[in-house]
Amino acid sequence: MDVLYFAWVRERIGVPKEKIETSAVTVNDLIAELREREDRYEAAFSDLSALRVALDQELTEFDAPLDGVREVAFFPPMTGG
Repeated sequence: MDVLYFAWVRERIGVPKEKIETSAVTVNDLIAELREREDRYEAAFSDLSALRVALDQELTEFDAPLDGVREVAFFPPMTGG
């Protein structure tokens, strides 16, 4: 699956996008796998209240299932303006 990172999430991880193989069942499981990779992932996902997630370009919650998902995007909350 493709995992996309935006704004400060991308800055902390160091890449805008990566293709990963995962056995994660939910977004939370995926985050747990990523956090175990390296310190930069731990830093990016240390405060989930500062993050939003979209699956196949649809905003969702962290307990959402990943079955059939092709793209996961992580980004900070957006403000209007």
